Amino acid sequence: MNDNKPLIILTGPTAVGKTALSIALAKKMGCEIISADSIQVYQYMDIGSAKITKQEMQGIPHYLVDEFPPNFEFNIYQFQKLAKNYVEQIYQKGKIPLIVGGTGFYIQSLLYDIEFAPSNEANMPEGAHNEYRRQLEELAALHGAEYLHGLLAQVDKEAAETIHANNIKRVIRALEYYRQTGEKISEHNKMQRQKSSPYHFAYFVLNHHRDVLYKRIEQRVDQMIQDGLVEEVARLRQMGYDRSLVSMQGLGYKEIYAYLEGECPLEQAVAILKRDTRHFAKRQLTWFRRERDVIWMNHYDYPSPDAMLEEMVRLTKEKLAIT
Repeated sequence: MNDNKPLIILTGPTAVGKTALSIALAKKMGCEIISADSIQVYQYMDIGSAKITKQEMQGIPHYLVDEFPPNFEFNIYQFQKLAKNYVEQIYQKGKIPLIVGGTGFYIQSLLYDIEFAPSNEANMPEGAHNEYRRQLEELAALHGAEYLHGLLAQVDKEAAETIHANNIKRVIRALEYYRQTGEKISEHNKMQRQKSSPYHFAYFVLNHHRDVLYKRIEQRVDQMIQDGLVEEVARLRQMGYDRSLVSMQGLGYKEIYAYLEGECPLEQAVAILKRDTRHFAKRQLTWFRRERDVIWMNHYDYPSPDAMLEEMVRLTKEKLAIT
């Protein structure tokens, strides 16, 4: 028997139906929920992030939802530190933590207690680290994200394949790590992924037929526009939250911001948002297929959501040795 503490994970691509299922599972298993979503953590960013509402929570406590203003630079380090703290708080209540969200790297960092690439700033001449970062930021501004991504591909092809070109901060971090250590960050991450988990866990990946998932994504984007996504982004803009912020790089925000800046008509912004969300869902699925010890829950394998929930409860009890 594994003496490690229990942990449940429910993830999957965007728009697959994680929210409703997570509440039902939390009620059945006595869970409190920690969000593994890089945008729902921000205040005022409700529609574009498809943030769970108080009503939808049905009294289940949620953590890392609505916690920081949009100008707070929330990242993987912050997530891991705060999530570990919340996990302990939930254990103290005699409950089981349920991690819900689609940011696979966040989930991995908690599940395997990933140690992040050490910084060698202390061994570098004063200011050299910041100077290199500034140079990379200038290259991105001058030549575009794709150019910077190309530099990464030259030194670490595997990292370039897993980091999207638009994620400039992660591209820069990978280039910095290579410059500081002479080691590829992909190699470091590969070694970290071989670690065993300090938790006794059940890791569910929710999935659907691709055509159904893509249709759900299109419908969700249309609903977001109806619900006032344009007005939400306009309000954030008026509040002074600049498009260069990490939060404003989120899907739905950067596309609508471009429309508000007069760079494209609304119809084009919406089309780009739908396309980029489909691509994002595809990348999420690729990530989860690489993960170890996951249980794939395909909607099409079950006659109803209740049947799927029943099977998840059974598998969770089996994995966590709960009677």
